[in-house]
Amino acid sequence: MNSRVLSPTFSTPSHRSSIASSRPKPKKFDAEGLTGYMKHLLSSTLSSQRWPELKERDKVKAWCQEIGERVKERMLHIEPQGFKYIVTTQIYEKLGQGGRADLSCHWEDTDTVAQAMFDNETLICFCIAFAVRTSGS
Repeated sequence: MNSRVLSPTFSTPSHRSSIASSRPKPKKFDAEGLTGYMKHLLSSTLSSQRWPELKERDKVKAWCQEIGERVKERMLHIEPQGFKYIVTTQIYEKLGQGGRADLSCHWEDTDTVAQAMFDNETLICFCIAFAVRTSGS
């Protein structure tokens, strides 16, 4: 028996590829549009703010929560279904310190990340938003 003969229950690779190519390609999240929104949001929220004194540090927590919620709401407005959203916001006192960050992800082509940074004389803010396609979408 020839080992190259396939059982009738199996598809040939060319048949499978034609089926896969006929499916609509999943929509990719608009990261560029979100990045523009994030830059504007950080600037409008923080441009007139200064790093607070010790007794007012709850302001930083409130800024982080507000920015994170507004970015998440914008993501839901851009694409309300088919993705899970993760937003992280970090605000630091600007003291002339150096810094380094790195990001490594393993995901599908439709998953994406958007990021924005803002700084003024006294603070630095980083906001990173992930859109990860849910299975079955």
